[in-house]
Amino acid sequence: MSEPKAPTIEFPCDYGIKVIGNSAPDFKEFVVGVVQRHAPELREADVSVQDSSKGRFCSVRLNIVATGEAQLKALFEELKASGRVHMVL
Repeated sequence: MSEPKAPTIEFPCDYGIKVIGNSAPDFKEFVVGVVQRHAPELREADVSVQDSSKGRFCSVRLNIVATGEAQLKALFEELKASGRVHMVL
């Protein structure tokens, strides 16, 4: 019996990302700026923001057109390396 293979993603495809960090007035703009470097076609309509119930955290949801694993890896790494992002889902 062989190991089950992880599902593969066929690129390009629509890809949803959720970025969570400390709430700050410029957090959305920061996340959008990073994402646009990797997915320049990102539009304002593809972005939504939600604050946590106590207002300490902020989540930014974005929908991009993913072009490949390298693009997603670079995007996730840049977001995490910023020190402002707690989690990328």
